[in-house]
Amino acid sequence: MKGILKLAYKLLVNDKAKFSALLVGNAFAVFGMMFATCMFVGVLHHSFSTVTNVGASIWVMDPAVQTVANTIGMPDYVLDSVRSMDGVKYAVPLYSGGALVKLNDGTYQSVSVIGLDDTSLFGRPELLQGKIEDIYAENGFIVVRDADFVKLGNPEIGSEFQLNDHRCVVVGIAKVPASGLFGIPTVYTTYNRAIQYIPSPRYTISYVLAEPKNPSDVAAIKQQVEALGYLAITQEEFMQRITNFYVYRTGMGTNILIMTIISFIVGLSISGQTFYTFILENLERFGALKAIGMRSRELVGMVLFQASFTALTGYGLGVGLCTVLITLAKIRLPDYFATITYFNLGLALVMVLIIAAVSSYYGARRVLRIEPFDIFRG
Repeated sequence: MKGILKLAYKLLVNDKAKFSALLVGNAFAVFGMMFATCMFVGVLHHSFSTVTNVGASIWVMDPAVQTVANTIGMPDYVLDSVRSMDGVKYAVPLYSGGALVKLNDGTYQSVSVIGLDDTSLFGRPELLQGKIEDIYAENGFIVVRDADFVKLGNPEIGSEFQLNDHRCVVVGIAKVPASGLFGIPTVYTTYNRAIQYIPSPRYTISYVLAEPKNPSDVAAIKQQVEALGYLAITQEEFMQRITNFYVYRTGMGTNILIMTIISFIVGLSISGQTFYTFILENLERFGALKAIGMRSRELVGMVLFQASFTALTGYGLGVGLCTVLITLAKIRLPDYFATITYFNLGLALVMVLIIAAVSSYYGARRVLRIEPFDIFRG
């Protein structure tokens, strides 16, 4: 069998034009599918960055909330009720909203403001500079150093900006696992300072963050919160809720799906047609092999090997090209969102194997219909 595969390899690579066309078709099909899905995964990863960064076990919110940025205020009694529920270890309020700050050079910049519970500071980020206790200082704010940090003028400890004519002082520089989605810098302060500095509606609590005493208490907490008329979900459920919103409630998921399907069809048409042409041009060689005693399953094995080899080689080239371009884009654009995951790699691999299967199916059918008599008669 080793000799047969070696012969199939030589037949394949000797036709350099067809071999190159097969590799290019598969590579660009994989590149298109990878690039589209990686971009979508990156957007989803950043869409629930606040949920990831805060890390609360249970999020209590208004049932109409679809994304973490789409906050609906809740009255104070919700916080008191959650704290008194059976199975709740503790519960704290969280403010999440947007604001417009004025920088020292006179320019304005939109920011996301996270107001942490004044007592516990639950959900606080990891500090790179400064002390977390300084957030209690007058006008104290913590700025997140991420891809959007430069939009605030690269502030340092002691830098100042204005928020609704309130003086704000940077007392810490922090880092978080994931930056925001829309290229907006993030700042942290205390809950009471956030609702004091930012004009708010009647209800100011964006979310109530709760920690169950035991994982088994989560279901009971959800039922008690539902009886209040609100929604309690775990961190993973909230992330899935946000994902579903962007996939099914916006055009983003549909557009990515269309791009992926188009890439698959283009790759299938180019690779399939090129491989079938390659088989037709080598019918005489396959007929000669059949005439000297090669069995049909060995011929089919040669065709499968050739289709699989070109598909997997094209897969590697496509993944490599996608990785290089995403890496270069992130170097030049720090807030570029595309992310390569095992899901993207697996999806592209399945698609390229389907392309190989379709190509080899039609190629094998043509090879099996060869009669040595027709070859030698020609």
